[in-house]
Amino acid sequence: MLFQLARDGETERLAAYVDAGVSPDLTNERGDALLMLAAYNGHPDTVRALLERGAEVDRANDRGQTPLAGAVFKGYGEVVRVLYEAGADPYGGTPTAVDTARMFEKDAFLELFGV
Repeated sequence: MLFQLARDGETERLAAYVDAGVSPDLTNERGDALLMLAAYNGHPDTVRALLERGAEVDRANDRGQTPLAGAVFKGYGEVVRVLYEAGADPYGGTPTAVDTARMFEKDAFLELFGV
């Protein structure tokens, strides 16, 4: 249920669970943390709320993918900005957010990353 709240961008409900003691870095069986699910599904407010509650910005899943690279892949500009401004490493993970932006010709993200 918590993972679905992250996927659906149910920010207030998810934040209430985290505020009650659920780890902001809770992961599912594939290693996807709540932050990854919120980022990959384009929910900047949920991403922001999880980061404010201590979620690890660069936490990679079992495949080495980071929330930043996932948001770049999906083209979610606001999510990318929130993660990057929170300190996400564009060179972290496999593939990196920089590599993903190059692969899919997302030049605005490369510019944001200073590449």
